[in-house]
Amino acid sequence: MAFHTINGRSVAYRLLGAAANPLIVLAHPLGMSQAVWDDVIPVLLPRYRVLTWDLPGHGASQAVTGEQLTPANLAAEALALAELAGAARFHFAGTSVGGVVGQQLIAEHSERLFSATLTNTGAVIGTSDLWSTRAGRVRQEGLAAMSPEIVPRWFAAAAFEANPALKAGWCIQMGRGDDESYAQLCEMLGRETFTGKLSNKNVKVQLLGGSEDLATPPATLEALSAELDGAPLEVFDGVGHVPSIEAPELIAEKLLGVLATDLGDVANHGVT
Repeated sequence: MAFHTINGRSVAYRLLGAAANPLIVLAHPLGMSQAVWDDVIPVLLPRYRVLTWDLPGHGASQAVTGEQLTPANLAAEALALAELAGAARFHFAGTSVGGVVGQQLIAEHSERLFSATLTNTGAVIGTSDLWSTRAGRVRQEGLAAMSPEIVPRWFAAAAFEANPALKAGWCIQMGRGDDESYAQLCEMLGRETFTGKLSNKNVKVQLLGGSEDLATPPATLEALSAELDGAPLEVFDGVGHVPSIEAPELIAEKLLGVLATDLGDVANHGVT
């Protein structure tokens, strides 16, 4: 893991793979960390350079320092890290709030993207009241106290049956996060939407979801597809909110399929 200062905050990131390969940037869900991609990365590395990072107050990244979190400044982190990697253009994949970062990149920085794979996300996620209530509770009760309530919503029942330690492990990880950063991201999700902002952006987009996802069910992805001019959507049967953990082989296969059409001369991938 490495660290880079962006807008006065320390950001934890990993940059893996050969510099000559095209870059893919991976963004994680709310309350989790870049570790959600650990079982996907080895499949990508033979062909791609991989960059992951921790969102503010998540994993090993510094908490918010007074600024209001927005999709724009989260996307700015992704762009700054891509530039650090020397990539003028890159592929992107993000889950949940990571998918919101991807939507911001599509809306405002489409020229930087070769493709965007958005999983378990939406142009509108939940409701303003829902997110406002959660933000208030997090500030009052703390993430450690709330994690046993939230973490089970991330995964299908089958995932817990296959790995009983999954809940406890992610409760510990979530509980170590920064309450204020998480609360601000909740408020961002309640405040910011991408309705009417994603059409005609000339970016190859693939949408992925889970049939058991409570947070962003297939209907939410279908609405996002409509915003993206009918972008293709595939729903994984029996999978919840975080397919990179529940079905890493499947999501890696889908990612390779999306990226493969853009393989070619390294010079064409904007690597400098």
